[in-house]
Amino acid sequence: MKKISILLITIILLACESDRADRNPFLQEIGFRFDINLNLPLYSPLINIGSAVFIGNESVGNKGVFVINSGFEQFRVFEASCPNHTPNNCSVMVLEGQNVRCNCEDYEYSLFTGQQLNRPDDDGRYYDMLEYNARLNGNVVTITN
Repeated sequence: MKKISILLITIILLACESDRADRNPFLQEIGFRFDINLNLPLYSPLINIGSAVFIGNESVGNKGVFVINSGFEQFRVFEASCPNHTPNNCSVMVLEGQNVRCNCEDYEYSLFTGQQLNRPDDDGRYYDMLEYNARLNGNVVTITN
């Protein structure tokens, strides 16, 4: 009975997953808060579903963020620095409609999912975009990490 208990405890401990195992080693997860007022002309495109904007403010993320209106009053916010290498002079991605592209390797990512769209088939470890929290309150979207 004791051996069965030890075996069950071992299985339970080994079965537990940690989200930190997939932690991106290239990007720092820094704490910040930023409010987007949808009434301002700079952010007015976000009123439309599927529209995205780049916020290059130095106090938001590592290299800025991309924000997309994903519908049903939901917004998704992703780090603007390419997740597959250390931030450098070419790592800020470029907005192309509802996708973004990294100028360093031409990697493409979806702003609806954050997933890399053209992942190389070379058994290497590739990361999807780092997502931040977004909450809509009236006409203000609050981004936090």
